Amino acid sequence: MKASYACGSTEHGIARRQFLRGMAAASTGAVAGGLGWFTQPLAAAQLKSEQKRIVVFNMHGGLSQLESWDPKPGAPTGGPFRAIDTSVPGIQICELLPYSAQQMQHMCLVRGVNTAEDDHGKGAYMMLHGRRQTPASDFPVLGAVAAKALSTPSNALPGHIVITPGGAGGRGNDASYLGPKFSSISLGGGKPPQHMDRPANISEQSDAARNDFRRKINEQFLSRRRTAVTDAYTFSYEQAQQLMQQRDVFDLSKEPEKETERYGKHDFGRHCLLARRLIEHGVSFVQIAHSNYDTHNENFNFHIEQLGEFDRPFATFVADLADRGLLESTLIVVLSEFGRTPNINVNYGRDHWSRAWSVCMAGGKLKRGVAYGKTGPNGTEVTDGQVDHGHLFHTYMQAVSVDSTGHFDIDGRDTPIADPARHVIKEVLA
Repeated sequence: MKASYACGSTEHGIARRQFLRGMAAASTGAVAGGLGWFTQPLAAAQLKSEQKRIVVFNMHGGLSQLESWDPKPGAPTGGPFRAIDTSVPGIQICELLPYSAQQMQHMCLVRGVNTAEDDHGKGAYMMLHGRRQTPASDFPVLGAVAAKALSTPSNALPGHIVITPGGAGGRGNDASYLGPKFSSISLGGGKPPQHMDRPANISEQSDAARNDFRRKINEQFLSRRRTAVTDAYTFSYEQAQQLMQQRDVFDLSKEPEKETERYGKHDFGRHCLLARRLIEHGVSFVQIAHSNYDTHNENFNFHIEQLGEFDRPFATFVADLADRGLLESTLIVVLSEFGRTPNINVNYGRDHWSRAWSVCMAGGKLKRGVAYGKTGPNGTEVTDGQVDHGHLFHTYMQAVSVDSTGHFDIDGRDTPIADPARHVIKEVLA
């Protein structure tokens, strides 16, 4: 769905066009001979059983915490909706999420988020990078960090995939110093990346011959003039070759009709089903966009529609991962750039509010069926368990067994995985 009454910020104008095209860049360290050994079934099966994954649901625009995870029925700021019981006694959420309420035994709510940033772009940066944006430095996005920390060479599929209604298959530039190998690849409409089919006028034998020739030329060139750039191009070609052999992973027609019915035959439902297929095939990080929650006008009518679309596919996704034994190794996060004001404005909307809002998580090493942190009776301030974007980033990493206080070795320089000024939320880890 699309809100026609958002705030009109620059971020909303470019959010679905921010991914750069092309897959020519990748990381260093690839070998010219190819990636074939890592796709042997025994090695792949062993690594897959040990792999951790992260799935992020990015509620662009700012999901209202009062109409989702932290309702305040009866309060002057509460709005018209009831709070309903969940599968966990004592935890209630908004009545707009009845299917999610049935999966609360798998979930962990963090209700004391205070990021103190009401700007769309800056807030989104903080939530997806775990740090504030500064002119002096740029940091890799969560998906790039997860791909770097969690991906294994056994998988020909990219480690960092972003699914949006307008995704076009291009590779982004959001990995910063981790290198383009870990940048996002965007998908849209449940479709596979572009150009995955061999041209009809090139036979399989001819294609194999030209790739063998390319590898031989590469080996000759790299023996004399090997650089990070040449390694990046080599890896990109080899990954593209393996990716073409995995095209069926992106093909939702391979799913039984009853599966598409369960998730819903709209974009978001298809995207959730695609995300399930991707993590089942070893993709380390998938982000699914659902927008636009920037409800400065008609907040309540819009949340009825938007959460009505979100609730069932999301709950089905959580339940499926639990039923398939994947929730132990998969972290699920539902986040926004901020929440919405407790105050209801003259247009029956809620404005930007970063001082007291909520993030929902599930799976991994998190405690299940808990709500951590509290806001006051009107939802205007955090009264217990206050955390911010940096604490959450540490927690995401620790929930998938990554030591968030550790470092990446970037060209011989130790670079912190997460903001060293913040720490994990110990209270939500099992």
